[in-house]
Order: sequence, then C-alpha cells, then structure tokens
Amino acid sequence: MPPIDSDRETRLLSAARAGDSQALSHLFQSYQLELERMIDLRLEPALRRRMDPADIVQEAWVEIVKRFGEWSASGTIPFRVWLRLSTLQSLGQARRRHVAAGIRDVGREAPLADLRPSVSAVALAEVFVASTTSPSAAAQREEVRQRVLAALSELDEIDREVILLRRFENLSNSEIAAELGIEPAAASRRFARAILRLKPALLDLADPSRGGSA
Repeated sequence: MPPIDSDRETRLLSAARAGDSQALSHLFQSYQLELERMIDLRLEPALRRRMDPADIVQEAWVEIVKRFGEWSASGTIPFRVWLRLSTLQSLGQARRRHVAAGIRDVGREAPLADLRPSVSAVALAEVFVASTTSPSAAAQREEVRQRVLAALSELDEIDREVILLRRFENLSNSEIAAELGIEPAAASRRFARAILRLKPALLDLADPSRGGSA
C-alpha cells in the first residue's frame, strides 16, 4: 500500500491544483520516507559515501514544485509514480555531476545519460536477506545470500526492478507499468517468471538448513 490513502491524496491533489502550496508539501512529505528508501537502494557504494538520500530527495522537491503544474495539466501518470520518477531523475543528475567531475572510484565508464539508476543484484540480495525472519548463523546467512545473489544476477535488469517495486516497494502492476514504461500485463508476467526462477534460492533463504537443494 502507498504511504497515504487514496481519498486523502485526492483531496490534497485537488487543493494543490487550486494553488495550495501547503497541500503539495503535505503530499510530498507523506511520500518522503519511501523516496529516500528508493534512492538508498539505488546508490552505488562509491556514491553512497558522497550522497545522502535525503539530500537527493530535497533536490527533487525543488523540481517537483516547479513542474507540478506540468504534471497536473498532463495527468498521464499517477502522482506517486511521477514523484518517484522525478526523484530518480534527480539521482541520475547528481550521479552525472559526480562522474563528470572525474571521481575515479565512481567509474568513468558509467553512462552519463542514465537518468533512471536501477537497483543492483547486490542491493536486492541484501533486501531479500534482511526481509527474512528465519534466524541463522552469520556464515550460513552469507552462504544463502550468495545463492540469492547468484540467482538475481541471472535476471534481466528490468525483472529485478519489477521484483523490487512489487515485493518491497508495494507498487501495483499499473504503477510498475507506468514507472518502467511497460504494459501492466507485462509487469505481471515478468514478476511471476522472475519469482519462479528465484524459487530455489528463496526456499534456501526461508530455510537455510536446506543447504542449497532445489
């Protein structure tokens, strides 16, 4: 579920469209933690030492205020998705600034036009392991994490995004489709197919004593 109920969002959006800046601020604040977590999951280790998710989200807020009228007039994507894409664009622009500045440990080979940084297999594996409630020894958990990571690394980048958006960021199929530029049915198929491919590793995650058996 999104961090704000649909009725309240509708009321606040109506007020914001009528020029109420406080309503827009309240809307943004209701999604702020989600946006910061979204950025945190997509920061490379080298960038993490130089960027704070909260700072990226605040940069996005400045642009969101400027461009709200454009979104309101078009209304082509849900407000939540527009907030997320605007914030990801701010991350992409901050990332480009650091790459262009020649920060060696970020990597000069990174594409400067990348405006939608995606989640890595490493970051998604950490999310999966952190979400399990099954206690296990550190060494055993690391072994399972490596199996989950290996399985995630075999997936397409977009499939990892679909898993993250649906399972951990709680977006609907229609929201995922709008965010990734695909059809809702395609989002649903990709999720089902990716989870099926991950099933052996996820079973190991739920029960580390399986020892990697299928």
